[in-house]
Amino acid sequence: MDRIASTADVAPARVFLTAEWRHLLMVNFVVDPRVLEPLVPAGTELDLWEGRAYVSVVGFRFLNTWVCGIPVPFHQNFDEVNLRYYVCRRVGDGWRKGVAFVKEIVPRRAIAFVARRLYNENYVCLPMRSSINVPGLVGYGWWHQGAWEGVSAFVTGQSYRPDTSSEETFITEHYWGYARQRDGSTVEYAVEHEPWRVWRCETPALACQVAQLYGDDFGPFLATSPSSAFVADGSAVVVRKGVRLR
Repeated sequence: MDRIASTADVAPARVFLTAEWRHLLMVNFVVDPRVLEPLVPAGTELDLWEGRAYVSVVGFRFLNTWVCGIPVPFHQNFDEVNLRYYVCRRVGDGWRKGVAFVKEIVPRRAIAFVARRLYNENYVCLPMRSSINVPGLVGYGWWHQGAWEGVSAFVTGQSYRPDTSSEETFITEHYWGYARQRDGSTVEYAVEHEPWRVWRCETPALACQVAQLYGDDFGPFLATSPSSAFVADGSAVVVRKGVRLR
């Protein structure tokens, strides 16, 4: 069996960002792979779990954020919600399992500008709010086209360390990011964090104008009931400077 390559397999690039990611609400949907294939960054391919392609709406808290070793005033603590999908890249005898993004929402214009400029990520700036109660309701919201939209779920029970072959591990344990560039090339960056514990969730919901926010192709899939949802506790993270693939 091919091995899963880790960030420890390569010489670390310079640190771009350090932060804490906390209370990651992950609401997951199965989609037709043909929706994602035109978006897949060059040099990668879709990463499937049990033969199915997933997208996840992920809301979380960005805390104690430092960029290039500098704490940026008024930009250290904020919410983010992103729609992401799962890709992998063959390297030698192993695979680097990673994520790529359809769209990312933040409440700070400077953050959106830097991410678009440096990584060509599809960041947008919208007013945001959140409510975090564990156990209880966890929700992240954004103001879009004159109304509050959001993603939410009700956390139950105790946290646990998921099995390595579980859906929870497939969703959470990706340690590489990939971003398509304007010239068609791809930037790869390493994301380092410890494995996360998760809580199960009930009644997950995505309430938004899917087509207007993410595009018509995602409408039929994100308008259905989620296939699963959970909240990860999160941890400190390190995001390394991106490297353009050759």
